[in-house]
Amino acid sequence: MPTAILTGQPVPGSSIEGDLRSLGYDVRIASDPADAETLLAQVPGDQRVALVDARFVGHPHALRLGLTDPRFPLAAIPGAVTAQPAGRQALTRAVARETSAGGGTADGGAPARAKSSVVDVDSLADRVATALATEGTDVHRPELGSLVAAVPADPQARNEARQSVASVDDEAIRLKSAVKARDGFFTTFCISPYSRYIARWCARRGLTPNQVTTASLITALIAAGCAATGTRGGFVAAGLLLILSFVLDCTDGQLARYSLQYSTLGAWLDATFDRAKEYAYYAGLALGAARGGDDVWALALGAMILQTCRHVVDFSFNEANHDATANTSPTAALSDKLDSVGWTVWVRRMIVLPIGERWAMIAILTAATTPRITFYALLIGCAFAATYTTAGRVLRSLTRRARRTDRAARALADLADSGPLAELIARHLPSPVRRAAPLSAAAGAIAVVLAAWLWGPAWQVVLLAGLYVLLSAEAVSHPLKGALDWLIPPFFRVAEYCTVLVLAARADVNGALPAAFGLVAAVAYHHYDTVYRIRGGAGAPPAWLVRTIGGHEGRTLLVTLLAAVLTAAQFTVALTALAVAVALVVLVESIRFWVTAHKGGAPAVHDEGEPA
Repeated sequence: MPTAILTGQPVPGSSIEGDLRSLGYDVRIASDPADAETLLAQVPGDQRVALVDARFVGHPHALRLGLTDPRFPLAAIPGAVTAQPAGRQALTRAVARETSAGGGTADGGAPARAKSSVVDVDSLADRVATALATEGTDVHRPELGSLVAAVPADPQARNEARQSVASVDDEAIRLKSAVKARDGFFTTFCISPYSRYIARWCARRGLTPNQVTTASLITALIAAGCAATGTRGGFVAAGLLLILSFVLDCTDGQLARYSLQYSTLGAWLDATFDRAKEYAYYAGLALGAARGGDDVWALALGAMILQTCRHVVDFSFNEANHDATANTSPTAALSDKLDSVGWTVWVRRMIVLPIGERWAMIAILTAATTPRITFYALLIGCAFAATYTTAGRVLRSLTRRARRTDRAARALADLADSGPLAELIARHLPSPVRRAAPLSAAAGAIAVVLAAWLWGPAWQVVLLAGLYVLLSAEAVSHPLKGALDWLIPPFFRVAEYCTVLVLAARADVNGALPAAFGLVAAVAYHHYDTVYRIRGGAGAPPAWLVRTIGGHEGRTLLVTLLAAVLTAAQFTVALTALAVAVALVVLVESIRFWVTAHKGGAPAVHDEGEPA
């Protein structure tokens, strides 16, 4: 249980002690700053602790935002400062300095006193928070907006603060802040107006975001099963359940924000399950179409590839520019200018077909049309969205005078997913290497995919796959700090995924495309997992895992070789075995990593991300 230490002169009738207990804190009273230091030392080091001024007046949600958010080692609001285990040493040092500097009085050499939102007062919590910030320690200060958090200096100021508290609806602000600040049109106007109340209902019944996330996954899998029946009733039920799954998908994030239940495991589950739900639904549609005599597995796999490559473009561009210097361009300035015109914001959010609009379109078309029409519409919409976003990012990159950091280059290298073949060749390339990395990656991708398209399972394709290995090695043989080097991971994804798709389609045998769908899904999971680890600050998957599953170039070469030496039926079996092997290796390692990180107290994360 976390501990709150009340400091300062107690105020008769104050609700602060009850408010802290309602937030789960064990409350202790300090008679003076020295006593506060003693009580602080008695709190176990693996527990959260807070210093709160006994004169505090404010909304309970202001206290909740300041004292219970698990994402930040140190946080403060006026009149209160808190530390999680990772920030305990810094807090202890600051309190000791404040105590020894002036015996707990403002006249004893303590740093300048922090200002409350009402009047300047002497507060140990504020002095400690200021001292932490002064020494360069990162102290999170939540945006309170119209919420009140103050340490009034006299009875009149206290009455004014209490009147301010009474004039603002704490619960209404809490509900509003539960909704993601930036979201798509469909989510903002068709889901969030009521899903936030579902989130509050879940919070009041003790449900966790992870439980809601799991319910969303189960609902989507049931929807995929309904679609797989191939009946009109099944398609209608699938569309309705897919929308329900999306409502729950919005609810889990709103529940996390409403109750501040953030966790590393929760962020991973939310991101992973989103992809699993959508791609499982594609498979369900393909199975349903097959029951009606229409083979759309190629369309289903194409939709998964297109959507995955869209995400890789997003991830690569964002990582390349995460901490770039001079991060401006005329294109970005134009985008910001358009954002000042209200209606253009919603149009631009809708045309990129974010998850809300995309799932609504899929659900409606599933219920009203056929799987083939659904996939055609999905492919056209996603292709337009991918062209629009990628073109804009290319223009930004070309017009931006930015210096990419070593961290960005490392992230792009991890996203590239290069295996032992590319690493071996890159080490033996002559130096200096030419600076045409994106062109090398693009040329290799075009060569292997076009060869598969022209010749199908043939030795010519194996030779072009060998060329792809050489060019991909050249592309990553230097730090990826060029203006367009963020395009390299998407080029590699296109090459690998499309080669599998084309060779499976050219095999022209039942089961080849479903097997290819499984293989691409397993590999895509590995690539998504890499992204989530980088975003969570955990680094890329271990090198042994990438080497075990061959890297993108090794898998591409292997698939072309299997297609050339095996019959169509044998190739299908080989694809299935490869899909199972890759899935087992990456899933076991990934699940073990995330569960261990969660149990080990990894920092809680909550990535708002893009509405894709």
